[in-house]
Amino acid sequence: MRKINVSRIKDAVQDLCLKANFELRRDVLKAIRMAVARESSGRAKKILISIIENALLAKKRRIAICQDTGMVFVHMAIGQGVAIVGGDLEKAINEAVKKAYAKGYLRRSVVNDPLLRENTGTNAPAVIFTEIVPGSKVVIDVSAKGFGSENKSAIRMFKPTSSLDDIKSFIIEVVKAAGPDACPPLVLGIGLGGTFEKAAYLAKAALLRPLDKRNPTPHMARLERALLKDINSLGIGPMGLGGRTTVLGVNILEHPTHIAGLPVAVNVSCHATRSARAIL
Repeated sequence: MRKINVSRIKDAVQDLCLKANFELRRDVLKAIRMAVARESSGRAKKILISIIENALLAKKRRIAICQDTGMVFVHMAIGQGVAIVGGDLEKAINEAVKKAYAKGYLRRSVVNDPLLRENTGTNAPAVIFTEIVPGSKVVIDVSAKGFGSENKSAIRMFKPTSSLDDIKSFIIEVVKAAGPDACPPLVLGIGLGGTFEKAAYLAKAALLRPLDKRNPTPHMARLERALLKDINSLGIGPMGLGGRTTVLGVNILEHPTHIAGLPVAVNVSCHATRSARAIL
């Protein structure tokens, strides 16, 4: 049994919080650069170039890519051959978030009660998901999820008899409803199947996958490509001002579901789709 002290996880999460906020993922930056080459609208090109310049300056100066530094989402894939020792894992993660957001002068946006709305002043607690997997490593993904786009996310419980066109129409309507408010070009994480909460989790987790990697299941990969094409034909464009680039990528994760249901969740993310990974 391999032992990993929570102090190592705490240090990793702290570093990942800063990296996610300061450094736009390479795959996202690559997708934006490719979008510049495809755009025919001069205004859309200028917006995309500005987004790239913003990302490069944020990395160079170690400042936030966006003023909304998000609510922290931590996903941990823990090998079943690992024992986490030396303290409380959840407490260590939340301490890491507090230290990172203070060190990086990042905006604190978390309130301690959804109704009373008193700011915690630390950007903690984080939303934490753990998954047990084979092996003796721990893979940590940290995402800083802004709520301009999070607020535009949606879930629908379809009937099992619903068609693929019904599902595609729902996803496209989510994008239309988001419009300019979610700061396009967007990245879509889509969860299919499972239960109500599993579909929502899959949609969020799908955002962690690189945009240049398709779902390994052929019919899911075809659906990703079809949605990318159809949504980019809407003409919403960068910042909602028109153009060919409404979404940079569409990532789908699926899970078996009940014979009586078909959950579909769409997690909307803005052009600043921020996450970072560490492997311990």
